[in-house]
Parts: sequence; structure tokens; C-alpha cells
Amino acid sequence: MPTPSSPTRDSQRSTTISTESVTISTSTSALAETTVDAVTMTGNVAQVFVDDDDWLSTLRSIQRRLSPRGQLIFETRDPAARAWERWNRSASLARTEIGGTGTVESWVELLDVALPLVSFRWTFRFVDTGELLTSDSTLRFRDRAEIETTLDRCGFDVVEVLDAPDRPGAEFVFVASSQR
Repeated sequence: MPTPSSPTRDSQRSTTISTESVTISTSTSALAETTVDAVTMTGNVAQVFVDDDDWLSTLRSIQRRLSPRGQLIFETRDPAARAWERWNRSASLARTEIGGTGTVESWVELLDVALPLVSFRWTFRFVDTGELLTSDSTLRFRDRAEIETTLDRCGFDVVEVLDAPDRPGAEFVFVASSQR
């Protein structure tokens, strides 16, 4: 079957070219020398890199693994929206029915704001047993200028910055292209 780089002698033949998408959930160090056309970071994962060195190291590692002009696409909360002000039990309490488990209540509580770092706790209460599970996290809120600067330092051109379609005004969606 012809590929984009191997022309066919029969110009009338139609060719279907399929693209393959592979999802890899790992750190960039586990990818070895893999080359990819695009990397996505979803769920605001860019904010878990609270240390500058970790953030820059991650961006550089991604950039090395991208094909020439490959793209990095990720979302991150806009600190100007101050999302953490709504991270409290009364605003976030949810009840979910889970088959075989029962009702689970969940909520988030703000623990500390020391910008650019914000710490919070998710609590999950299993109503039938009373069991509580908690998860404490700290996120780094970088503004648009800081993100654009770090992308440039790590070999990326910002192609565009969009609003998250489901949270306009609350999140940035960055599309950046490798400078290679």
C-alpha cells in the first residue's frame, strides 16, 4: 500500500492512509528514545510540576522526543480566575452511586494559598461504611507570560492559546510547536 512518502505509479488508485494514536501514561524518562508527533498533557497535569527545575526538565524531555515541528498541547488553570476560592465543601460536595460500592460523597477543601502554590485536600466518604479516604495535593499556578517564557526556553514556539471550551475564562489551552 502506498504511503505519503512512497508515490504510486497508478495515479487513479485511491489510497486510505490511517493514522495511529497511542496513549502512554508515564513519565517522559520512560519513553527512552521514542519520537512522537504530538504530546498532550490533560487534566491540568502541567500544574503538578511545582518546582521550576521539574517543569523545565519535563518540557525539555518532551521537546527532545517530538518529531520536527511536533506539537505539545496542554491545559492549565488561569490564576486570574482564582479557582481555589471555590474549593470548599459546600461548593464541591457531590454524591455518586457506584455499583457494588454504594454511595460515595466527595469534596475538596482548600488547605493553603501561598501563590503561586495552592494546596488542597480531596475527601471521599463511603456512606455505607463510613470509611474516609483523603488525597492532599499542591498545584502551581503559572500565568500565561510565565508559561510562554518557559516554553520558549525549552525549544517551543507558542502556536496559539485557547480558552478551554468547557471552562472559558478559567483555563488556558496551549498549543506549542517544537522549534526543531
